[in-house]
Amino acid sequence: MKQLAPTAVLARLIGAVLFCVGLGGADAVMTDVYPTATSLRAKYTASQDRLAHNQFAQAMFLDSTETSESESGDIYALVEHPFAVVRAALVSPGNWCDILSLHLNTKYCKASVVQQQDVLNVSLGRKYDQPLEDAYHLLFVYRVAVQTPDYLQVRLNADNGPLGTRNHRFLLEAVPLADGQTFVHLSYAYAYGLAGRLAMQGYLATIGKDKVGFTIGSLPAGKQPIYIGGIRGLIERNTMRYFLAIDAFLGALSGTAPARFEQRIHDWFIAVERYPRQLHEMDQGEYLAMKRREYRRQMEVPQ
Repeated sequence: MKQLAPTAVLARLIGAVLFCVGLGGADAVMTDVYPTATSLRAKYTASQDRLAHNQFAQAMFLDSTETSESESGDIYALVEHPFAVVRAALVSPGNWCDILSLHLNTKYCKASVVQQQDVLNVSLGRKYDQPLEDAYHLLFVYRVAVQTPDYLQVRLNADNGPLGTRNHRFLLEAVPLADGQTFVHLSYAYAYGLAGRLAMQGYLATIGKDKVGFTIGSLPAGKQPIYIGGIRGLIERNTMRYFLAIDAFLGALSGTAPARFEQRIHDWFIAVERYPRQLHEMDQGEYLAMKRREYRRQMEVPQ
């Protein structure tokens, strides 16, 4: 087997942990709580002020939590698409691969059926070009937990991940609103062991030391806001990236099939660049070229 240099090992370690933070999932810390349409509508009613007044200049807000063994991020937002469109798009596991593949760290994703279960075969790695044999591979079980005329709940679950991470849970739920919009909740959570925490700490102490999230830790008078950093900042950045991926996917549905991929990658990049302090990583041309290469590879490489 080819031996990797220590720096390459660290790069793979960090890349995997960062993706797991991003592709964590829903409510690993709340496994006994089963969301419903009633609870999501109650959240919408109680959140009118946060939806109307926030730093994002649109109807959305972001929360995150951190414990000694887990992290989670939750984003709530209004999307400008009817519920019927959102539901039809997000009940397809293949469409979720198109969504996840917009993220910088997703190198490959294919949907398949294993033992009568829908699964997503995901390869993850660094934000630059990377051979699939050097990437980390995860298998997510995909499930439409609830689908009714007025509520949708989709879950992706992975019991185990790289570097001692576990209990990856990815949740999407949505309800229709009277004006043709849809209220969406995207949630991520994951648990980790010592190796995962050390990898994240190594990243945050080096190339990630100046990166921040969206929660404002303090707002000095007359000065720029001070955003949280660390692990909470990391999961907030990836929570936002995945919400913007869902929104970009939905926005591209109106185009013709051959043009949807190009519209998705352009729209996602433009969306993340609205938050350069938190989300800027590379130039547009570099990102588009990388995703085009990965898309071609995905069409050519079997499961």
